[in-house]
Amino acid sequence: MNSLPTAPVDDDGRLAHDIAGDGPVVVLLHGGLLDLTMWDEEFEALAAEYQVIRYDARGHGRSSSVTRDWSHAEDLYALLTHLGVERAHLVGLSLGARTALDFTLLHPELTGSLVLAAPGISGSPCTDPYVIERTAAQMKAVTRPDAVEGFVEEYLRMWVDGPYRGPGDVDPELRERLRAAAVENVCLHPSELGTARVREVGAHGRLGEIAVPVLTLVGELDCGDIERNAAAIAAAVPDSRVVRVAGAGHMVSLEAPSVFLKEVAAFLPG
Repeated sequence: MNSLPTAPVDDDGRLAHDIAGDGPVVVLLHGGLLDLTMWDEEFEALAAEYQVIRYDARGHGRSSSVTRDWSHAEDLYALLTHLGVERAHLVGLSLGARTALDFTLLHPELTGSLVLAAPGISGSPCTDPYVIERTAAQMKAVTRPDAVEGFVEEYLRMWVDGPYRGPGDVDPELRERLRAAAVENVCLHPSELGTARVREVGAHGRLGEIAVPVLTLVGELDCGDIERNAAAIAAAVPDSRVVRVAGAGHMVSLEAPSVFLKEVAAFLPG
């Protein structure tokens, strides 16, 4: 991909972004340790009817590394302000969904609707034994000589394979694509493993304040924490619907792109 334009955040940060199409604005928010290229298929397809914006979150891809405490939601606000966007439909996976929820609570006037795939929720406790075990193993991997490879492999076991599959049960091309993206990201932004803290709003206790339509998609092979997040959103948000995707894990948009696009296209106004 050619060089991308950047938007300023804070005093020294920049967010790399990509824009295509015309119409209502749709913003694509990628998952943790990934970058905007995870949306290649959706970016092209949705640009036929919408103005689609995708970007690398801070500490990811071609955006600035983390140098201080920061807010993903306020970074998104800075990007939309820079681009003159007055209202947008937000489509996020995992960390991207977590950011979209925080953003909506901070700036409800700017949000038209939410598509939350395998949603994280700020303030939601992590209770799944598998995720707790893998997170501990990931932290131990940082201390080993093969820190990058070990850290990323635990990431893949946790969020690509998931609790119900082994590495051999996942599409090898997809697993390698995500491994390469995560390795590149860790090498580009080693400060992400440092001491800076992300500022969040604690959306878990405020879901009832969400007043826009919400579509939540969850892979049936994802972990229990994500399933509980989806259930919490459905219970608290009046205008919401949950779609469970057969045969998919946490990376639901990447494992079932045709199902994902079909549901998103039917949900978004246009």
